[in-house]
Amino acid sequence: MKKSTMAITALVIIVIAVFFFTRTKEAEAGMYDEFAKCITGQGAIFYGSFQCIHCATQKSLFGNSMQYISYVECGPLGGHQILICQQAGITGYPSWIIGNKKYEGVQQLDKLAGLTGCQLPQ
Repeated sequence: MKKSTMAITALVIIVIAVFFFTRTKEAEAGMYDEFAKCITGQGAIFYGSFQCIHCATQKSLFGNSMQYISYVECGPLGGHQILICQQAGITGYPSWIIGNKKYEGVQQLDKLAGLTGCQLPQ
């Protein structure tokens, strides 16, 4: 097996492990569905890469509610980025654009609530 294939396989396994081990039961139950819909309704966009461990962590915070988040897949790490990500000025992952301002790194749900005016469930 080539070294590059082994490295990619190891990275995929790590991303999957991080995703499954950081999920909470509340998120799995769709606890954040309305919150995620509100964030999207406020125009927030989450930019990331399928190879990004921090993006997997960000996604896991929403659990099944991630389906309601406006997400743009920018492409592989170190590879060619899609045009929409280039035009948005995305230079790192994860990145959020909220109200024409960019926020880089994993954003906690309470911060996203503050930035969008959306209410987290109790």
